[in-house]
Amino acid sequence: MLSRGRELSRVSDEITTPGVRLKMCLAASGGGHLRQILDLEAIWKQHDYFFVTEDTALGRSFAEKYEVHLVDHYALGQARLGHPFKMLGHAFRNFFQSIGIVLRKRPDIVITTGAGAVFFVALFARFLGAKVVQIESFARFDFPSAFGKMMAPFATIKIVQSPALKEHWPDAELFDPFRLLDGERPAKRALTFATVGATLPFPRLVAAVLDLKRAGELEGDLILQYGDQKVTAPDLPDVELHASLSFDRVQEILRDADLVICHGGTGSLVTALRAGCRVIAFPRRHDLGEHYDDHQEEIAQTFADRGLLHIVRNESCLGEAIAAAKAIEPVMATTDHTALIAHLSALIEKWRAAA
Repeated sequence: MLSRGRELSRVSDEITTPGVRLKMCLAASGGGHLRQILDLEAIWKQHDYFFVTEDTALGRSFAEKYEVHLVDHYALGQARLGHPFKMLGHAFRNFFQSIGIVLRKRPDIVITTGAGAVFFVALFARFLGAKVVQIESFARFDFPSAFGKMMAPFATIKIVQSPALKEHWPDAELFDPFRLLDGERPAKRALTFATVGATLPFPRLVAAVLDLKRAGELEGDLILQYGDQKVTAPDLPDVELHASLSFDRVQEILRDADLVICHGGTGSLVTALRAGCRVIAFPRRHDLGEHYDDHQEEIAQTFADRGLLHIVRNESCLGEAIAAAKAIEPVMATTDHTALIAHLSALIEKWRAAA
């Protein structure tokens, strides 16, 4: 059987055909949305592509490698958390940023994995005649996202990644990318990586991890990415604190880390599982004002049901979860988009032939 890398390479070779190079917009907000776009590289690298993503540390790190256009972050959930004017202000700026990008670049195709920050880009491009491939985020297993519901009437084609979403959108095409990985776990060292992700602060996770470290209950080195919040550095020699980290630096850390403690975002979870780390998901809670809704709980529970990780919902249980994670052999898993790449490549080739 071909390895995942060789299989993706084979598919990439098969879809490389001469012809018109299309202008392709890759639109995704931060975290797992953007990482899934990267997993589809075999499609977009054949064309004249550019990214549109949020103006975050992750988005700016992508701009070091690719053509990236940054837009303001906004989400409907900001209003639910009591910040309606902040949401409207960011949405207003995003609206005009998006118009400017679309008018300058005039994409033929938009591939988007959501979420709200790239809605206007996808919408305006569609109004100007672009084909829009809407891939409902892997973060949504049971119900469509707000972005998905808003974008669905305008999308040229809709892709869902769980059978439950297929029931909501019968006209969508289903590609479940989840795969377990065979092979030996990479060598690790006594390193814990804790991360709150690229977009929102998460004081509860940060405090829980540092409290355990101070108490001597977290062995080895600790690298903690804490986001947009104030953190008092502990007087400990084996702790590194970073407000943000580039995507490449995170990959380097994951190669060494034995244990990952992270929010419930799919990007952080999948990259940690792919690297062979023991994973503890600490989902943000809507009732505590930590996120716009409880989709991180949905994600974490789905992964836990597959036996891939442990969940912590209360910070007092973190030490117990770490002990449980270290008592068993970790499972390696990834998302494999080979089938989706082949399907979309054939479709895009039809569009290219007609261009």
